[in-house]
Amino acid sequence: MKKFIAIALLLLSFGLQAQEKYTISGIVKEASSGEALIGATVYDETTKAGISTNVYGFYSLTLPKGKHTISFSFVGYNTVIKEIDLSKDLKINIELGGVVELEEVVVSANSVSKKVESSQMSLTNINVEKIKSLPAFMGESDVIKTIQLLPGIQSGSEGSSGIYVRGGGPDQNLLMLDGVPVYNANHLFGFFSVFNPDAVHYVDVYKGGFPARFGGRLSSVIDIRMKEGNMKEYHGSVSVGIISSKINFEGPIIKDRTSFNISARRTYIDLLIKPFQKSDKFGYYFYDLNAKINHKFSDKSRLFLSAYLGSDKGGGESNDKETIDDSSRKEIKKDKSNNNFDWGNKTLALRWNYIFSPKLFSNTTVTYSKYDFGLDFDSSEERYLKYSTSSSVDEDYKERTKFKYTSGIYDFAYKFDLDYLPNPNHSIKIGASYIYHSFIPGENIISVSKTDNLKPKGAGNEDVTYNYGNKNIYAHEGAAYIEDDYKISESLKANVGLHYSLFNVQKNTYQSFEPRLAVRYLVNEDLSLKLAYSKMQQYIHLLSNSTISMPTDLWLPVTKRIKPMKSTQYALGAAYNLGNGYDFTVEGFYKEMDNLIEYKDGTTFFSYNSKWEDLVEMGKGKAYGIELQFNKTVGKTTGWIGYTLSKTDRDFPTINYGKTFAAKYDRRHDVSIVITHKPSKKIDFGMTWVYGTGNSLTMSTRNMDLYLDKFIVNDSYTYTDKSNMKIPIPEGRNNYRAPAYHRLDFSVNFHKKKKYGTRTWNISVYNVYNRSNPFYLHFSNKGDHKVLKQTSLFTIIPSVSYIFTF
Repeated sequence: MKKFIAIALLLLSFGLQAQEKYTISGIVKEASSGEALIGATVYDETTKAGISTNVYGFYSLTLPKGKHTISFSFVGYNTVIKEIDLSKDLKINIELGGVVELEEVVVSANSVSKKVESSQMSLTNINVEKIKSLPAFMGESDVIKTIQLLPGIQSGSEGSSGIYVRGGGPDQNLLMLDGVPVYNANHLFGFFSVFNPDAVHYVDVYKGGFPARFGGRLSSVIDIRMKEGNMKEYHGSVSVGIISSKINFEGPIIKDRTSFNISARRTYIDLLIKPFQKSDKFGYYFYDLNAKINHKFSDKSRLFLSAYLGSDKGGGESNDKETIDDSSRKEIKKDKSNNNFDWGNKTLALRWNYIFSPKLFSNTTVTYSKYDFGLDFDSSEERYLKYSTSSSVDEDYKERTKFKYTSGIYDFAYKFDLDYLPNPNHSIKIGASYIYHSFIPGENIISVSKTDNLKPKGAGNEDVTYNYGNKNIYAHEGAAYIEDDYKISESLKANVGLHYSLFNVQKNTYQSFEPRLAVRYLVNEDLSLKLAYSKMQQYIHLLSNSTISMPTDLWLPVTKRIKPMKSTQYALGAAYNLGNGYDFTVEGFYKEMDNLIEYKDGTTFFSYNSKWEDLVEMGKGKAYGIELQFNKTVGKTTGWIGYTLSKTDRDFPTINYGKTFAAKYDRRHDVSIVITHKPSKKIDFGMTWVYGTGNSLTMSTRNMDLYLDKFIVNDSYTYTDKSNMKIPIPEGRNNYRAPAYHRLDFSVNFHKKKKYGTRTWNISVYNVYNRSNPFYLHFSNKGDHKVLKQTSLFTIIPSVSYIFTF
């Protein structure tokens, strides 16, 4: 019996030893800068288990006790192999270096393409170097314009940086800079975005299949992270273009412990035209300033402080003076006007990373975000009349009118996130957030001051001020989520999550439970099938009645009458790794949207003495389509070809007679071809070609006779003229399709090594074959009939810029 017990205990000890597991964890960084590598692969050749680093470069991989061969890899860098004998938890921080030319990258036979392996679908990672290598509009590389080249994402009007994702509107995109929402991401009425590529580390674009950690918008999440700053040495760049200049500088404050990165950009249109202006003056410019500090307390604790400040400023001034001098009198008239406008964003983020254990990573974030718009108008009139005879009374008259309009939105927010990795089959994320919103929906102040020496006080000598507009609105928004990326078997993987949100405003409370699901089935090492389901709810609306992004577009919250926007999206697709850096993805989607808003016909937010809720209608939307994308990521020539076939409808009870109509940016076909070619280190080329079905427009196709009384007044009498006129009447909302849009852009970069750095000349040509694309359409009289005419905004635009990096 004793022998039996001894043998049983011995077998049990062997069994327990076989089940013993330990965890390796750490941070994967770039060797030359010390910046975290996001999405680097940590792979165990022994058990075939693997994990990717999170957005801070952290990884955690739990493995059985024993010997393992661990590889650390990232595209474009040399792979590091570590042989370990795992008998306890290990912390292994890795630095990957020796940047490899992409044509030399060999994909390991036992590794599966990330697009194929991942349960996530409808996600695109955009390389910042790719953004900089593509043709630039007026020499300005642009993050948002690159995003517009992806399938399923459409631009608004010619040259604008607005985006419309899978049938959604521009207000349905969550744009985040270091985790802080940016409410107006546009400069120059939408022709440029606020994101300076020199300050950007990476960009993730989600079009669907949203993980539970994201919420608050219906159509997309664009997650933009700023550079952390080089921990090893100082680097920088200076760029001079035809409309702006940029500077970027980064380096260590304390080597391998504290770093900084600062980027600045300013246009100088105002400075260029200033010498040519005389009495009437006008100026406009925009600027951006990005700054970030990164401090490492220990291997477990790290602090990040990042800030953004950007603004558009413009205005004009006019001065007129008239003097009449004759024998009887001298009269002087002065008219002066001054108007100024400005809008901009300010963001601030303080983030603290703390590693509680090899399996538990935390991030605490406190943020501030502000967007505001201001408009000032100041006009004055002065009249001085002096008579030559003492019998007449001299006149001294002054009048001044001021108008001021302000609007905006301010946020204070707190967020706490946990990454828990118990084993290679589970990656669990848990978090909660709170936002305090302050909405300034528009305040108008008009003041009039008059003085006249010929009139007694109170009869024209007075100061009057009028205030009107909507009151400020304050709201509370909270959210919590949990998600698990669960590897069920070698072939089946699922990301299952739940997002809960709550919004309290003006004694009204809305809440929403939003389930999320993404499933991947691995057919073989190179092919996977995917499906996704996501439910989203949005508590803020953007009021806009312009075809381009205007600073007067207003963010406003839900109310008792205006309900939250909702969407349900289904997606089905496949990812196929063709080998040698080629891959192909196909996705079909179907999305339903509810409680969308649009202005009523003939109204704007400036409609006098009206509540904004009375100016809008609520309705539904539907979008469905298929997206194809062929990618090449390895070699001297890289890029993608994208195609989207889609349809987007709107349905409002009181618009278009209650009938379904096409959304303004409904495009049946959308094509993009993006190619970069680098034959050597001295030169590289970029080319993009885009094609899109024309936008939907509301056009008048018939006339209605209108009889009216026309009152005519002159100095001697008033009379009424009975007349009739023909009023153009549209047969339906968005009943006409504009001509198709297509354009070819081309660029070339010439690089040359210098003593203190690298010099680059960039030459870009926008709209190479000078296509006249429609900006807007209008009717014009030609003889006794009307003709439809097209106005185009941009013809062929060449640009040149000089960049020096050191």
